Amino acid sequence: MRLVELRGVSFRYAGGDDYAIREVDFSAGSGEYVLLVGPSGCGKSTLLRVLNGLIPHFYEGEFSGEAYVAGLDVRETPTHVLARHVGMVFQDPENQLFLSSVEREIAFGLENLGLPRAEIRRRVEEVLRLFGLEELRHRAPYELSGGQQQKVAIASVMALEPEVLVLDEPTANLDPLSALEVLSLVAELAREKGVLVILVEHRLELALRFATRLVAMEKGRIVADGEPREVLEQVSRLVGCPPVVITYKLLKSRGLALEGPPLTPEEFVDSLVRGWEAWRR
Repeated sequence: MRLVELRGVSFRYAGGDDYAIREVDFSAGSGEYVLLVGPSGCGKSTLLRVLNGLIPHFYEGEFSGEAYVAGLDVRETPTHVLARHVGMVFQDPENQLFLSSVEREIAFGLENLGLPRAEIRRRVEEVLRLFGLEELRHRAPYELSGGQQQKVAIASVMALEPEVLVLDEPTANLDPLSALEVLSLVAELAREKGVLVILVEHRLELALRFATRLVAMEKGRIVADGEPREVLEQVSRLVGCPPVVITYKLLKSRGLALEGPPLTPEEFVDSLVRGWEAWRR
């Protein structure tokens, strides 16, 4: 099922001289984990704002094209209605967390939807368990670590049961271990819940292992879209290469037969062992 469908979408912010995104065609469906990459200013954040309706409803400017999310026309659907289908997680979880406990934070959005108390309790308990937050339910968000705060932010969004989860650099302020835990949890949601995940992330060495699809943008346009390993080869000039890929290319240039390019250190080690064994024979 195509949950997101963009056809010829362009947008120029009011007062801007150029289009932030231009003639974008993009579609994605249930269970996909889409990694959206590109240099700063290429239009990634603008594209995300189209998906949750902030464009064209909140940001003024010139919008053209067709945009559908969960079958709803973005131009005709209020943002509060789109919010039931699209969950948004930002770079800094502190911007999303403001209540006195984790439990109340998760329940807040559900209460705003006017759900019955029993349904609110069911959903709160489900996401507390899913995200491993049961022991933190009575803790204030400001008392938590950065990784825990980001898990609470994602849990608060997922309690609304959106079909699309959009994350804008959610690991920017996290250490590598916490970042890996958050991205792994998001991948699990895509697999088990059938959620469409669209992730903007600069730390490719962490995110590539989970992505089912890599989409690259440049100057407001999508310039590559497909299987992560293939797209990475095409767009390394735009986004750089993870260290493991650089090492792979160096060894391959020295004559070592390797499979690849690898997307993770584990893949690289396996390839290196097999290449070394083949060389010895």
